[in-house]
Amino acid sequence: MNILVLGSGGREHAFSWKISQSNHCDKLFIAPGNAGTAGLGTNVAINVNDFEAIGKFVLENNIEMVVVGPEDPLVNGIKDYFLADETLSKIAVVGPPKAGARLEGSKDFSKQFMDKYKVPTARSKTFTKDTLEEGLNYVSSHPTPVVLKADGLAAGKGVIIAQTNEEARETLKEMLVDAKFGEASSRVVIEQFLEGIEVSVFVLTDGKNYKILPEAKDYKRIGENDEGLNTGGMGAVTPVPFADAEFMSKVEERIIKPTVNGLAAEGIEYTGFIFIGLMSMNGEPYVIEYNVRMGDPETQAVFTRIDSDMVELLKASTNQSLDKVPYSISEETATTVVMVSGGYPGSYEKGNVISGIDSVESATVFHAGTKLSDAGEVLTNGGRVLALTGKGDSVENALENAYNGVAQISWKDEYHRKDIGQDILKLLK
Repeated sequence: MNILVLGSGGREHAFSWKISQSNHCDKLFIAPGNAGTAGLGTNVAINVNDFEAIGKFVLENNIEMVVVGPEDPLVNGIKDYFLADETLSKIAVVGPPKAGARLEGSKDFSKQFMDKYKVPTARSKTFTKDTLEEGLNYVSSHPTPVVLKADGLAAGKGVIIAQTNEEARETLKEMLVDAKFGEASSRVVIEQFLEGIEVSVFVLTDGKNYKILPEAKDYKRIGENDEGLNTGGMGAVTPVPFADAEFMSKVEERIIKPTVNGLAAEGIEYTGFIFIGLMSMNGEPYVIEYNVRMGDPETQAVFTRIDSDMVELLKASTNQSLDKVPYSISEETATTVVMVSGGYPGSYEKGNVISGIDSVESATVFHAGTKLSDAGEVLTNGGRVLALTGKGDSVENALENAYNGVAQISWKDEYHRKDIGQDILKLLK
């Protein structure tokens, strides 16, 4: 079949890399793609939110399946757009409809959903500009630290952990009154701070059946020892030692099953990925957040451990036959190290020439913020530029392979964390 992947980041390169290995993929298109995806299929200059242009391209190129990478088009209703158009309604779209995408698009909706279906999560309360005074009184006496979340999408920046009650009051005013995150913070969810170890669990579902993908731990802070500003993610490791069979059994029974069944009970025909951000508190799983797509850079590690045919899995997720598809996961460890532009997550240069990519043999190079010059050179084109994934029979070996790959690549002001996976190595000792 002809397949279209929507997106331009490392996650979409990983999708394209895995899809291109399938015998079921005849032609692969990526919109808009990057320098890495250009080597796996055909990049198409279409914005992920331009549904009309996407629909037109799909019909003109006999596309049979659209794989949606980022959250924006899902929250904006790309699935609904296809279903409402008679000429597009039979096209398989991997991703939930707008109603299901509210799991990520609205923190308030997701908290109400979790409470309704008894999914373990932090206690919370939602406030608007109209209930500001009540909100200020609430955070004034709330145990600290306290978490404030913009209700809507805020490009991963809408979560503030206030260390004091005064900081919480100021932050709440900034979000509701000063519109710190625009329309996204017109509602603010205030919730209890959970202390523990984070882990990301990924599920592919057809609305009834599901496959649990390899879990991963990601590293969000720009600085080593998890210091500094939050980023889109500086690295990832899978599997995660503390997410053992007992823990994952709790996750499946208490979180995954109630989530999939709850969506069905709500009348939401949810097909595609569910990313469950979890906190393990003394071995007990609590949901921090839902995302309605795969994570980045976790996908770059997770997909290297899936041995099954990805196109078969994706297709089955769109036609309620996921229980009939063979599914196996590699026992190997995969570790991903992200290489970023100097200055990220603040301001940074674009257009720097990247050298050494072709000399990497120990790791898989996934492109994120890259583009090709007219002369065919690979240039930086974003904050997070490359993600290198190394595999091995241990965390040490996987990290060695990833970092050996990183050492081969350079560009002006390149930066990466040198401590990815070190906390996991300590846990294993």
